[in-house]
Formats: sequence, C-alpha cells, structure tokens
Amino acid sequence: MGSTVVQSATGDPPLASLALVAGLALHEAITPLLNPPQLALLKWPNDVMIRQAKLAGILLERVGDEVVVGIGVNLASAPVLSDRKTVALTEFGPAPDRDLFAAALAECFATELVRWRTYGLGPVIARWQVAAHPQGTALLVGEPGEPAISGTFAGLGDDGALLLRLADGTKRSIHAGEVRLAGPQ
Repeated sequence: MGSTVVQSATGDPPLASLALVAGLALHEAITPLLNPPQLALLKWPNDVMIRQAKLAGILLERVGDEVVVGIGVNLASAPVLSDRKTVALTEFGPAPDRDLFAAALAECFATELVRWRTYGLGPVIARWQVAAHPQGTALLVGEPGEPAISGTFAGLGDDGALLLRLADGTKRSIHAGEVRLAGPQ
C-alpha cells in the first residue's frame, strides 16, 4: 500500500509501539469496508486478520531518529502462500479505490499518531486490545526454524509487549518474534 516516515520527538512513547498505532489506523480504515464490521481483528504486533486469514501487514524500520512505517493491504487480491491463509477486501464487496483508500488510511494514521503523542501508550494499548482477537486465543510464538512456544493471548503489557499465558498459568512477555494463530488455519 505505502509507507510513511515518523520523526521521533521528545516525549514520544517507545518507537516500537508505532506498530500498534499503525494497526489501529489500519483497522479504522478497513472497518467501514466490511460487513459485518467486526470481521477485522488485530494480531500482535503487525497484522490485520479476517477469519484467521491475513488481510494486511505492517513493517517498521528504524533509521536513526526516524521510523519508516510500511503498510500493505490486500485490496483487490491476496497472494497464495503455502504457510498461511490470506484474504482480500474483494471477498466482502467491491475493491476500494486504491487512492481513496490510501487517503483514508493516511488520515487515520495522522489521527492515531496525534493521539499516541498526546495521550501516551496507555490509551493506544487499551483501544488496540478491543480491536484484537479475544483473550484466550491460542497462539504459537517463535522464529521460523525454531521450536514455537504455545500459549494463549493474555493481552498486552504496559509497554505494548504481547502477554502469552503458558500452560502452567504463568505469563511471558514477548517483545519480538513471529506470532501465529494456533489451531485450524
């Protein structure tokens, strides 16, 4: 879809939390295009899912005091991938006009960025959790080629980290790694 650059400013929350900001913006831009609108769910740290299929993704790259925020959305078609299901917005109606969608997404991102800078990370986390898959969702966390840690989604920590509830009831704070929805895909 596109990229934008965010220049860090004094007092900003942690720059890694821009993935949550971008996720909220993306969710806001996509929701009006869906029927029912509750279909889109955020998956930590950087995906929008519909019925366990990936609709959109976010990638952050830090360069000095700047962060490049890249966002991709399957508007008209979805790639066929061997390791996960994908979905496009055309499965729920006509493909949105690319330029109009980009403008709406840019407006949503600008709004979320102001909220993040004005009110801090707490409200972002609270809103992100409302738009995410439900707590208790089974997850697998780990890097490709490494054994995955299984657990259930237990929300986000105060720093935006994923909280993974393990089988023994303890919670593990996850700051990086590939997160997959467990179960039938």
